[in-house]
Amino acid sequence: MKVDDLKNFSNSISGKILFNFNIKKFNWFNIGGEVKLFFKPYTLKELKEFLKLYDRRGKIFILGAGSNVLFKDDIYQGVVIKLGNNFSNITMLNNKIIAGSSCTQKKLSEFAKNNDIGGFEFMSCIPGTIGGGIRMNSGCFGNEFKDFLVSIQTIDFDGSIKSIPANKIIFKYRETDLPKDTIFLSGTFKTQKKKKIEIEKLINDLKLKKETTQPTRIKTGGSTFKNPNEYPNKKVWQLIKSVIPKKINFGDASISEKHANFFVNKNKASYSDMKSLIDYVKEKVKIKTGIDLNLEIVIVD
Repeated sequence: MKVDDLKNFSNSISGKILFNFNIKKFNWFNIGGEVKLFFKPYTLKELKEFLKLYDRRGKIFILGAGSNVLFKDDIYQGVVIKLGNNFSNITMLNNKIIAGSSCTQKKLSEFAKNNDIGGFEFMSCIPGTIGGGIRMNSGCFGNEFKDFLVSIQTIDFDGSIKSIPANKIIFKYRETDLPKDTIFLSGTFKTQKKKKIEIEKLINDLKLKKETTQPTRIKTGGSTFKNPNEYPNKKVWQLIKSVIPKKINFGDASISEKHANFFVNKNKASYSDMKSLIDYVKEKVKIKTGIDLNLEIVIVD
């Protein structure tokens, strides 16, 4: 694709196309270099037209809230797409909630509460978007996305739109079998009535539990590793805490004192700092326990 084609397209849309865009402020780690192309579509029509124009000529990464991604410090040789506000709408239809993929999970939880709908309280504690939640089958405190999803609406990298019933998707712990070239447009969720006062109490209880056990208001990507499936009684934070020295640092990359599975950018950590810490923890846990840790955060390369 020629730069002139992109510039002409950019001049014809309401969305944004930016070249050599610094991605550092768009992820919670506050780490990363530039992306060759950054696209923020305003409408589905713009997204579809861009995908057809781009025609898979390079890598594509879909960025949600940036709460669990780690970018490299060099240039990402592709396009990062971040869906705009028009993809964050929420509505009720036939007693189901339809939420756009760039809607935050906290916003969906609040919408459910205000409509006397229970079950979404756990989402008040997850900082990601609906799209990210679908991709990862996000969850906490005993609930996951799969428990409430009815269907999803998607577009692939060729611009083809489809609806997929949730019962046609294989959900696993923090993953699904959906193709990597799937861009989520929205999710449809089943509902159950519940008194607002009960919902508010549960949300407050969950938030208090989170604040007492997990670090907040810092540069972190959330849970770094998944809990090992083959050892259901072992939590990854316990494995890390039992093996890794408390004060281990690689540059400004360190482990949270509040939760051993939360890795922190204390100031100006580089990708190399954070990746070195990740590799160190993974290696030491393997040597000491024999358990292979798998990443929950996504490294964009």
